[in-house]
Amino acid sequence: DMVKVAIRVPGAKRGTRKTDVLEFRTFYGVLQAMARELRGRGVTHVVMEASGVYTDPVYYALRELDFEEVMVINPAHAKALKGHKTDAKDAIRLLDLYECGLLSGSYIPDPDLREVRDLARYRMKTVQARTSEIQRLQKTLETAGIKLSSVVSDVTGTSATAMIEALISGERRGTVMAGLAQTRMRAAGKMADLSMALTGRFTDHHALMCRLHLDHIAHLDAMIAALDEQVEVMMEPFRAQRELMATIPGIGPLAAAAVISEIGADVREYFPDAAHLASWAGLCPGNHESAGKRHSGRRRHGNQHLQPVLVEASWSAIRHQGYLKSLYRRHVMKWGGYRSPAAKKKAVIVVAHALIVIISLDYLAVSDLAVTPGIYRINLLRCG
Repeated sequence: DMVKVAIRVPGAKRGTRKTDVLEFRTFYGVLQAMARELRGRGVTHVVMEASGVYTDPVYYALRELDFEEVMVINPAHAKALKGHKTDAKDAIRLLDLYECGLLSGSYIPDPDLREVRDLARYRMKTVQARTSEIQRLQKTLETAGIKLSSVVSDVTGTSATAMIEALISGERRGTVMAGLAQTRMRAAGKMADLSMALTGRFTDHHALMCRLHLDHIAHLDAMIAALDEQVEVMMEPFRAQRELMATIPGIGPLAAAAVISEIGADVREYFPDAAHLASWAGLCPGNHESAGKRHSGRRRHGNQHLQPVLVEASWSAIRHQGYLKSLYRRHVMKWGGYRSPAAKKKAVIVVAHALIVIISLDYLAVSDLAVTPGIYRINLLRCG
């Protein structure tokens, strides 16, 4: 509801400085007036703490005027000791740290790329919502004694959906519903299992719940298709970067669009090398050493939207013969073998780190994008 602003300008006497602390409401018109007030006082550089969605209106109100720099920083980099914190003290502390050159700005995407990022993130959430709705559908069928998921791999497939629709319509004969199976599901063994799996205590209440679940899944499918179309349109200016990134095993067009929306089209100013990018993404080991002892090196949280995309791409990449698969195999054996789920998960994080390094080499270090896919093989050697 409010923002504290500490203003430091030259004082009346030579070599002195004057610091004022002001308070403004966060209505956008007031924020614009705040920006004009700062420029009227001769302010040229602005530094502010990131505060989630509350950062955006303040940042863009300031960007409308001709400040030389508007920097958004991670609050953890300017955190004060407990018992010494107020909003006014925080604002003055930012001034002190900035004057000493101890603050570095966070990555803020351009408005057009930010729109792509919002769509990509919303698509991910929509896919997750669709998965949850499918699980609710399976739960409803299980409570009715319908063991369809024990026979078919996807309860939203064409054959399975037709069978569920028959159940909703009032059909209860397992052999009749099993006859709706198509293609490979019509094998003799599966037909017998389907007939038994579709016999249960399916009531009108279960029919209502399944109807609601199927309608919601269809609605989410339509939303995902619409989001895909919009993302394709908005990614047109970044086609060259996207095609280059899609040459990496495990990364398809959708994953490439999500990665570009998170790290930007040209972010060398913020990520000068692969180590910086991997650290920002939270895909490298943490450092915790004191008095000559190394403690837990858990990785930092990093970008919680970029990590799932790279981990998912890693699971796909290890199915292809090559460097990434051998890297995964080597680390699985190092941490306990294929019988250990923890070893597999840790090894996938290593592959995700390798992917972000490859992306930085291919995508950030290459100034001209007229590069053949063969550069991927060169970069693998450099990564290894």
